[in-house]
Amino acid sequence: MSALLDSLAAGIDADADTGCRALLDAVLHDGLPQRAERWKYTSLRALERRSFTPAQAVAIEAAQLAAIPAPRMVFVNGHYDTVLSDLAGLVAGIDVRPLSTLPHAGAPVAADALPHDAPFARLNAALAREGVAVEVHAAMAMETPLHVVSVGAPQDGDAAWHLRHRIVLHEGARLTLVEHELATGEHAHLGNVLLQASVAQGARLVHVRVQDAAARASLFARTDVLLAQQADYQRIDLELGAGLSRHELNVRLEGGNASLTANGVLLADGRRHVETRLGIDHLARDSRCNLTWRGLAGQRGRVVFHGGIAIHPGADGTEAALSNKNLLLSADAEIDTQPVLVIDADEVKAAHGATVGQLDPTALFYLRSRGLPEAQARAMLTGAFCREVVGGIGDGPTRALADAALDRALARLGACA
Repeated sequence: MSALLDSLAAGIDADADTGCRALLDAVLHDGLPQRAERWKYTSLRALERRSFTPAQAVAIEAAQLAAIPAPRMVFVNGHYDTVLSDLAGLVAGIDVRPLSTLPHAGAPVAADALPHDAPFARLNAALAREGVAVEVHAAMAMETPLHVVSVGAPQDGDAAWHLRHRIVLHEGARLTLVEHELATGEHAHLGNVLLQASVAQGARLVHVRVQDAAARASLFARTDVLLAQQADYQRIDLELGAGLSRHELNVRLEGGNASLTANGVLLADGRRHVETRLGIDHLARDSRCNLTWRGLAGQRGRVVFHGGIAIHPGADGTEAALSNKNLLLSADAEIDTQPVLVIDADEVKAAHGATVGQLDPTALFYLRSRGLPEAQARAMLTGAFCREVVGGIGDGPTRALADAALDRALARLGACA
């Protein structure tokens, strides 16, 4: 058994129910994936030799979150912070509370709901006791975004935490959710996040995720979303931080005319390893997905992208499109991209493509010929490469937060390219 799994297992609550213990025992028995296809580009050998202690509650200055408006739920090293959280602005019909306040908060996810090659999601299902629970009742809408903030803060030793978020939108409901993964100082902690969302008939969920964790942190995240008939799910991911990060986004379009738009930016500078895996399942007629992803890797950074779309029998009339374009900004950087499209239905409209290249020398020469220094010209081109994705957020405070995080990451990338 690995030191990693041993140390994480030691963090289980003494009063954990038998279901949680059984799921944890199953993970310990299976171990971490070594030769699994889904993990071929992300080695866990260095991580599995490390040990982590359960994270402790740490106090941070409120000024460090001043840019994030209410309503917001704040978790520091996996612990709910009542002082920093502020639910002002919630409208009637929208319930937001810490997961730990709900009955059976520690009940495990069904064992058959998570595959065997998803060890961190299974660990989360066994160990997570905290997170946010959101329920939006039928026909209710909140125009102001709800911010869910996870902050990594320095503490003695390397710590691990597990957060599980549950989002439920009933028929015709509307919600904008903004997830933040932030750091208030340097650390090498391990964060493990599982978000499960259900979007009912005619409901719409807009979901923005800004991952800007500490440079030496490890972060594993999984998002599972179910879309009913005519449900609409729009999300944007900015993967900008952490030394090792992996996000699995799984969306099941189970109702007719369900719609998904999922765009993102993956940015790896220094020696960062950033991986995103999409698993999109079309199960009903006339559903749609549009996926636009951009990757940038500089210095010795590595970007891994898997875009999987499956159009199942009976999902006739589906429209699916995936575009993954990537920029290599140094000779030592690496980008691995794997678009996958499986069609088992008739009369579908589907396309997918991926490219890996360098900055256009003609465009670079044009900017240089207009008097711009090379560094500024490169920054303009790499910035323009990403803005198509961020533009989907629209205007307002959320866009400003995303732009600021992306600008910081691009500046860091330019400094090391």
